[in-house]
Amino acid sequence: METREKFLNFNLGASDTAVISLQNITEVLQVPLPEICGVPQMPSSVLGIYNWRGEMLWLVDLEAMLGYPPISQGSNLLSKMMAIVLENKGKYLGLLVRQLIDIEWLDIQQMKPPTTELFYPKISPFLQGYFINDSEDMIFNLDAITIIQAPMWGIHN
Repeated sequence: METREKFLNFNLGASDTAVISLQNITEVLQVPLPEICGVPQMPSSVLGIYNWRGEMLWLVDLEAMLGYPPISQGSNLLSKMMAIVLENKGKYLGLLVRQLIDIEWLDIQQMKPPTTELFYPKISPFLQGYFINDSEDMIFNLDAITIIQAPMWGIHN
């Protein structure tokens, strides 16, 4: 049985790496920051709404959501950010990330279960587990569906 899956690999924080399974990714796009409409009374990790293919796409600062310093406050703020569009059962959510690395095959049988001592409390609910790569670094495997369904959004579209 084939246990390898394709994952999108990207930077998280200054030194971490994370992956999300391609099964839940619809598109990756560049979002010009001035085109994001802020929405009041939302968690600080929610940057606002972006017009995507004629639909309203909620955009979230993934780093802020997971307990890292917000990307959106960095001094090196880019005028365009990369957004990963997740989809589950017709619901979409855009995750803004610092930098995409590439797409890679990972063997899900090599995934280790998340242990609470290893991770920030904020990141644990969204982890499926982690991989150790050839250079002995930990790669967080984020659970796209849990992220989309996170109660913090209170967004019902």
